[in-house]
Amino acid sequence: MAEDHYQTLGVPRTASPEDIRKAYRELARKYHPDLHPDDASAKEKFKQVQTAFDVLNDPSKREMYDRYGSSFEGVGAGGRSEEHTSELQSPDHLVCRLLLEKK
Repeated sequence: MAEDHYQTLGVPRTASPEDIRKAYRELARKYHPDLHPDDASAKEKFKQVQTAFDVLNDPSKREMYDRYGSSFEGVGAGGRSEEHTSELQSPDHLVCRLLLEKK
């Protein structure tokens, strides 16, 4: 199971964007690979912190994450998962289909 991005940064779900940036800066400094070149766990933690920040710092990604959890990236237009987005058709395709059905 994916780790909760809020837990990764150590902030509550109600955290402001400034709180998220502050927590990220502190953790990024703490786990930065340049400061721990031989520590694989620090490198992994830094990646987790970076991923959490990338999601929570972007308002639209944060909204999707809050709504769908860690599987939010698999959710496409209209709340459908990517496996079902192939069912969505372009407007041009739909117009052609409607015109053909009228005949």
